[in-house]
Amino acid sequence: MKPVIVITGATSGLGRLAALDLARRGARLAITARDPARAEQARERLRAQTPHTEVDVFLADFTRLADVRRIGHQISDRYDHIDVLVNNAGVHAFTPRTTVDGYPEMIAVNYLAPWLLTRELLPALRRAPAARIVNVASQASRRHGTLRLPQDLTETVPFTARGSARHYGKTKLLDIMFTLELARRLAGTTITANCLDPGFNTTGLGRELRFAAALEKILTRLSIGDPARGAGLIVALATDPAFAGRTGGYYTVRGTRRIRPAPPGDDPELQALLWHETERLLAA
Repeated sequence: MKPVIVITGATSGLGRLAALDLARRGARLAITARDPARAEQARERLRAQTPHTEVDVFLADFTRLADVRRIGHQISDRYDHIDVLVNNAGVHAFTPRTTVDGYPEMIAVNYLAPWLLTRELLPALRRAPAARIVNVASQASRRHGTLRLPQDLTETVPFTARGSARHYGKTKLLDIMFTLELARRLAGTTITANCLDPGFNTTGLGRELRFAAALEKILTRLSIGDPARGAGLIVALATDPAFAGRTGGYYTVRGTRRIRPAPPGDDPELQALLWHETERLLAA
């Protein structure tokens, strides 16, 4: 039986490369996308290179948490079980924006959406003989500024393009903290949870910057920021027998080794507090 792998953000960047690799390994894919045309293009690319791959598309805008809940139910209802969930979708915004739900956009897309989707899919993951959750974080988390809970989950504050890195890094720190707390909560079950730093990647680099396309071409020619390395680590955590049963880890593409999160993200008490505040926020 083909393993069922759910991967978000599979229409471009790391997600597209990881999805293709997973398809070549015989997975049945469930991919999420916001744009129907790009979703269909992604499906056709996968089928062109792996003709026997089953690819199901679920459309959702991750700035809208109602969309995330909806596809969580749709995905869970579609399959008997889910073997792997890869939370890869994300955004680096260079101007502050607030979602229709009233959250800072990067917080909503990079943290709240994967937290909520994971919660919605846990019953289907529990139905698998052994399931894995893989969250794409980043070493950008080391430049997160000051962590304030629960204020950071809801406050939209002004920032410039230059200052956006701190806000993006904070969302990735939250992803790491969420993963480690999730792993503790799943201890003793058949589900593991790990996260990763995919390294610097040119694919999708600064999509909101006017010079992003030109810069990406230059860096690619210089062999800087090869996205295949990051995608390879995603696939390894999702499928490699070497990671079977290993949980609660934060791994970097640099040497494929386990690393420690930046403080205060390594504090178990703060990880538990983050979980509690997120649960309370989304319940409201």
